[in-house]
Amino acid sequence: MDKDEHSVDPEGSSADRSGLVSEDGRNTKAVLCQRCGSKVLCPGMAVFSEKELFLPSMKKKRALSTSEGPMDGDNLTAHWLVDDMYTFENVGFTNDVGRIKYLICADCEIGPIGWHCLDDKKSFYVAVERVNHA
Repeated sequence: MDKDEHSVDPEGSSADRSGLVSEDGRNTKAVLCQRCGSKVLCPGMAVFSEKELFLPSMKKKRALSTSEGPMDGDNLTAHWLVDDMYTFENVGFTNDVGRIKYLICADCEIGPIGWHCLDDKKSFYVAVERVNHA
């Protein structure tokens, strides 16, 4: 694996991740939707990854898939990486936006909480800043 793409460094980033990342780089807590609290991932099911990805501002699903023109959003680097879409407890996907599908909460449809490129069938990224942990 490429160090930049999938490195495990729980102490080396600006966000405080103490207690979120285990010694083997996995999530120690459940990953939850910030809006409705729905469980997205169980503990131990994702690996911490640092990869810079652009995510549009949080909106309802309808607004995400119909956006035209430049999107407001954030370049985020701290993510939970999942290699199989069936690992998720509760996640939805937007319609294709180019070669990207954005991950959203399947219950309240807020998002994007994550990112998936259609060219890479085994990489689903959930932004650490866009979810809660419990």
